[in-house]
Amino acid sequence: QAGRFRQHTQFGVEAIGDDDPLLDAEVIYLLRAFYDEVGLADYTLEINSIGDPECRPAYLETLKAYYADKLDLVDEDCRERFDKNPLRLLDCKSERCQPVIAHAPVIADHLCRPCRDHFERVQRYLERLQIQFSLNPRLVRGLDYYARTVFEFQPRIEGAQSTIGAGGRYDGLIELLGGKHTPGVGFGCGLERTIINAKRQEVSIPELSKPLLYVAHLGDGTVDAALAVLRMAREAGIPALIGTGERSLKAQMRHADATGVRFVAIIGERELADGTVNLRDLANAAQEAVPRDELLSRLAETG
Repeated sequence: QAGRFRQHTQFGVEAIGDDDPLLDAEVIYLLRAFYDEVGLADYTLEINSIGDPECRPAYLETLKAYYADKLDLVDEDCRERFDKNPLRLLDCKSERCQPVIAHAPVIADHLCRPCRDHFERVQRYLERLQIQFSLNPRLVRGLDYYARTVFEFQPRIEGAQSTIGAGGRYDGLIELLGGKHTPGVGFGCGLERTIINAKRQEVSIPELSKPLLYVAHLGDGTVDAALAVLRMAREAGIPALIGTGERSLKAQMRHADATGVRFVAIIGERELADGTVNLRDLANAAQEAVPRDELLSRLAETG
């Protein structure tokens, strides 16, 4: 299926140790901000609450009672889910099962007061953050350690396996793994599906900016000075690299050229002694000795 491979790559965010619904909204905001920064458009955010161990068991009994005399109307997978994982009955994509799902009891009507309050606050915070969303009462998770908020980002023009990023609250996971009760909320973002949608929408992904400065060093005691120059450049917002390993100066210069930098600041024993760097401009092969405390201003002038 489109976007569904035998192996997938994802990045994720986990916020552990707090059950504040504000954190749910923050995690959702972060993933949406990523899609906006990439340049994706025309996607939707769906959210739901699946309750917690206090209120979900009673809902599952209600759900099973509803399905009990309808098992001949659903497919074989859903008949297995009825016994093994009844909550997953709600997110079945089979057309045969849709009429049964359409009239199934809604979990939002069976939330306990704490879960209902939590979900209402999540929605209020998303609204304050001006994040558009829709409620999907069929959005669930099949693992018991999930609780309360679940969410998915969906492109409008994909099929059943269209989710580009999804997450939720997993307050029972760490306890299940042997730790003490520790709430958590996070997401996973599928990179292949994000790329597929970026290509479909003809999004132009900007190239990563190349480092501007390479700090080369050679001789006893020069590493500390090179590190000081590296830190100074980075703190000033200048992308910088440093030579590593036991490379000769010639090898470091080849490495600098391969990385695409424009400037190389060379620190040898002589430069170490007089507080300078030998600044080489790879664009025109010009080279001059520059006092270390004037390096940033010189880069600003020539860059």
